[in-house]
Amino acid sequence: MTTESRSRPDTPTLAEDLLLLLFQPRSGTIAGENTLFYVLGGAVLADLALGEHLSTAGPGQVRSVADHPPTDGLLRPAWTYLAEKPRGVQTVLAAIGPTLREPLLERLIGRGDVDQERRKVLGLFPTIALREGTTGRRAHLLADVRQVLVDGRQPSTRVAALAALLSASGTLPQFDREIPWTSAVISRARAFEQGDWGATATAEAVTRTMTAALINSATAVITAASRG
Repeated sequence: MTTESRSRPDTPTLAEDLLLLLFQPRSGTIAGENTLFYVLGGAVLADLALGEHLSTAGPGQVRSVADHPPTDGLLRPAWTYLAEKPRGVQTVLAAIGPTLREPLLERLIGRGDVDQERRKVLGLFPTIALREGTTGRRAHLLADVRQVLVDGRQPSTRVAALAALLSASGTLPQFDREIPWTSAVISRARAFEQGDWGATATAEAVTRTMTAALINSATAVITAASRG
């Protein structure tokens, strides 16, 4: 077991949840690899916003809240980067996103949400394949997102962020067996991307609004990247 897996916090980050959802058990692959680092970077920013570690700094820019760093070591580098000076969302995603996949996957494996299986290609070449773990957490997360997008249930802020990021990744059509790719689902998913998360408790309003705005900005970057 590595140092990272030993020191992982009890509560998974939003980026861990997102990567777990993007993992496709039938193929053992991660959906949306072409824009994955943008999507995971967006999840890290959303997590920082939910923890009130970020504040806005003008149109399209964010900065760290001074003297309020996150305790999670995976989120800390992004907070430190934004403590230097305010930066645009696109700049932040490009800076923090490329290094996230491996440590996030390591955490999922360490938690037992994803397992590794040693195989041989053509009976000769050793390789490591990924398969779903035994915790059942992916199914639980998928059920939460389904209730929001298919059943129209009012989400928690965290599930709203997760649904928005999953939609922004452009991979929702690949979930058609669990989340039917209907016009109603498409409409709800796009509303979440744009920050329309419905009513919420007053105490959460500011944090929720900022998180939604961050994801909206990240979505624009992800969409542009996927079309480039």
